[in-house]
Amino acid sequence: MVNRGKKTSDKENARPVSEPESGSESAGNDKPLKSIRPMSSNGKKDKRRRKKPETFGRYLHKVLKQVHPDIGISSRAMGIMNSFVNDLFERLAVEAAKLVTINHKSTLSSREVQTAVRLLLPGELAKHAVSEGTKAVAKYSSQQ
Repeated sequence: MVNRGKKTSDKENARPVSEPESGSESAGNDKPLKSIRPMSSNGKKDKRRRKKPETFGRYLHKVLKQVHPDIGISSRAMGIMNSFVNDLFERLAVEAAKLVTINHKSTLSSREVQTAVRLLLPGELAKHAVSEGTKAVAKYSSQQ
């Protein structure tokens, strides 16, 4: 039914609602049906857990304890360090991806990551990062 020019209320356009059958679940129940949640093995409803954001806090704390065992770190400082690590990883990934596209390759290898480190980090810091990265890759390869 097309209504042109004249506005009508929802009550005028409403259809009559039929009563549910006597065997129906919603008979005599004014509450809307709840969505069905999966049950766990013990018969209780599984509560949805909010996924915690992944941070480098655990690893930063381990490194701090290796370097200065008697010093702690505040949560605010940990947040700053986490932002720093995320920013550095993102910069390295972008630079390594650029190197892959420049060289017309489809695979990102340790060589591109190493070159990205040399381009982004200054002098002695780049040398130390490359040597530590090479050591980590060698350790990982020996475990495989």
